[in-house]
Amino acid sequence: MKQHILYLILIGTLSDCSSSKIIIEHPITFNEERKLLTLAYLQNRYGLEQDSPKIIPKMIVLHWTVIPTFKKSFEAFDPATLPNWRPDIKNVSGLNVSSHFMVDRDGTIYQLLPETTMARHVIGLNHCAIGVENVGGTEELPLTKAQLKSNIWLVKYLKDKYDIDYLIGHYEYTLFESHPLWLEKDEGYRTVKTDPGTEFMKNVRKAVKNLDFKELPKI
Repeated sequence: MKQHILYLILIGTLSDCSSSKIIIEHPITFNEERKLLTLAYLQNRYGLEQDSPKIIPKMIVLHWTVIPTFKKSFEAFDPATLPNWRPDIKNVSGLNVSSHFMVDRDGTIYQLLPETTMARHVIGLNHCAIGVENVGGTEELPLTKAQLKSNIWLVKYLKDKYDIDYLIGHYEYTLFESHPLWLEKDEGYRTVKTDPGTEFMKNVRKAVKNLDFKELPKI
């Protein structure tokens, strides 16, 4: 059974007032199979041949799971391989989707992967992006105020910890197609995304505008 370790992270200057947050370590399976699939993904999709699945974070990407509970969302990310993956099909990665953090509907922050290990969560940019998933995101279960507050805190925490240039919603990822950070080699590999919603991103950006993230590329 995985051990859940509580990390109390004290923040002083990163928020309007002194505050503290707890990040709960709840790691997904990262076995040898997942490591090898991650290295193959980096090489086949991005042309990056590496000995370890390490990334240098330059971007934070906010998502929603469209799954109603943390338990079910975690279960979707935990296996190393995608459901119904066929290894016999060339150039189709079996690496399962994942993210570095997941925020439950009550605002609880879980860490699923180390921030410098590649997670598969955004086309073209996984090699440099930290992913933050939010449980829910459907019409019946919209993202909550507690999630908004936790996302704002987490963005501030990560910006202070790493030299991060960009904060984006998943729906904005294609703006980077002509950017130096974009490494996806397959011009036909795109999906249409709406997460985590324009209003949610607007509110997060408003709260962290003093962090001076770079402007997104223009189409």
